[in-house]
Amino acid sequence: MAVCEISNGEITASVDSHGAELKSLRSVENGTEYMWCGNPAYWGKTSPILFPFIGMLKNGGYRFRGEPYMMTKHGFARDLEFKLVSHEASEVWFALDADEKTKEIYPFDFKLEIGYRLEGKQLKTLWRVENVSEETIYFSIGGHPAFNCPLHEGDRREDYYLEFDKKDCVRCTVIGTDGLVGDHQVVHELADGLLPVKAELFERDAMVMEDRQLRRISLLTPDKKPYVTVSFQTPVVAVWTPSVVKAPFVCIEPWYGLCDHVDFEGSLEERKWGNEVQPGKRFAAEYLIEVRG
Repeated sequence: MAVCEISNGEITASVDSHGAELKSLRSVENGTEYMWCGNPAYWGKTSPILFPFIGMLKNGGYRFRGEPYMMTKHGFARDLEFKLVSHEASEVWFALDADEKTKEIYPFDFKLEIGYRLEGKQLKTLWRVENVSEETIYFSIGGHPAFNCPLHEGDRREDYYLEFDKKDCVRCTVIGTDGLVGDHQVVHELADGLLPVKAELFERDAMVMEDRQLRRISLLTPDKKPYVTVSFQTPVVAVWTPSVVKAPFVCIEPWYGLCDHVDFEGSLEERKWGNEVQPGKRFAAEYLIEVRG
């Protein structure tokens, strides 16, 4: 296990080879840390990679070609050691290859590559899923970065704001106590795109917004100044903080995938917002984190 640091003179990032997880993103000028520290008293992660599944699967597993497989929430990539592929001043890449252990629970030959690139005050997170098998592979992939909220000592989280690139409202799919989604939705009215970070937003787990409603979400200080903006092209994005404890962070999570529906009875190929890659081909996607202040 190793932690690799990259910097471009404006921001510095640290990435752990375990899970290829972003652990720190801070300003060179003033040392401000934007990422959650991973204190297990609240949540022991900082920015895990969700692969090859996102969220819970119905009955804790899935079927492929008639065979049942069990799978933990959010898949296994976040819990495995990645190999370092390249490490330059402002860019680093890690890779995870399928092996006999992964194929016991996910029967595909794949290469998962995770890259981090600094450009100005932006961190670009890059995902590549390469199919090195002779059959189509099916998967989900997503980010789960947690940002300090409040950012400054003495502030209260509930005085901060979420800002969306919609002005009127966001429509959220509700996750049940079993970790699955149903047909019920909640609509949150926005005040010129703003929504206070109140605890009640997360009483039903994450705010999950489907159907490409959004392309950008920011966290704002109490004086309504943005300090973190996440930009993405994913069909689903979630915002989360634990509902049972008053945790000092908020996650903004771009997802190519979603947990199962309570009524889902299909196979792996039929999962909503799932992705597929043909033999010899590669899926590539990215999202951006921009910091200010």
